[in-house]
Amino acid sequence: MQLTPDQPAGVPSFNLEIDEIETLVDLICQGAREARQHMTPGLPEVPMTVIVRKAMRRMKRNLGLTNLEVAGEVEIDDMATDGAELLGRIDITLKFLRQFGNEDDYVGVECKRVGAGSAFSQLNSRYVTQGAERFINGQYATGHAWGFMLGYALALPADAIVQAINNRLQSDYGTAAALASAALHDDALAIHEGALQRPDGSSIRLRHIIVDMAPAAPAND
Repeated sequence: MQLTPDQPAGVPSFNLEIDEIETLVDLICQGAREARQHMTPGLPEVPMTVIVRKAMRRMKRNLGLTNLEVAGEVEIDDMATDGAELLGRIDITLKFLRQFGNEDDYVGVECKRVGAGSAFSQLNSRYVTQGAERFINGQYATGHAWGFMLGYALALPADAIVQAINNRLQSDYGTAAALASAALHDDALAIHEGALQRPDGSSIRLRHIIVDMAPAAPAND
C-alpha cells in the first residue's frame, strides 16, 4: 500500500481553521481597543503598531491563550535566497503552537493608517499599494491562505474608509478583489474580507479590520 504525503492538499498549503481566525480577530480587536488609550495626536505608524502589539500581548495573557505567540516587526525568515521576499518585513506576526518549527508558517498582520476624507486619500492608497499588495508580490505570506490587514482609522466614518479601500482594490486587481462584509466585533468599526490572486495563480484571503484610532490623528493647528 502506498501512503499519501503527509502535507495539506492544495495550494497554498498554510491554512487556518475557522476557530483560529476567530481567535485572531478577537485578539487583534481587543488589543487595538486596549492600545487606543495610549495614542497621542500625530503619532507615526510604527510607534502606533508597537503600542498595539504590546497591548495584544497583554490581552493574550489575560485571555489565557498559551498556544499563541505574538511577535513584533520582523524580517520574514522564509527559506528563499532571492526575490522580493528578501525585502519582507511585516508589522505583527503570530504563531499557533502547531506552526512552531516551520519558519515559513505564521500569521501576518500588516498595519496601516487610514481615514475618511480627501486629507487621507494618500494613506488609503498606501493601505493597498504598500499593504495588501505585499501579501501577493512575494514579500509576505508566501504559500499562505490567509493574511490580516489592520487599519488605524484616524478620521471617521468607517464606511467612507472601506469604500475608498474597496475602490482602490478593485481598480488595481479587478472586481474579483471586492470586499465583502464579515462578522463584526464589538471593538472594531468594520470587518471585511476579500481575496487577491498571486502571479502563480494561487490566492490569499485577507481579513480587513478597521479600528478606531482617532486619538492619533494629526493635531489641528
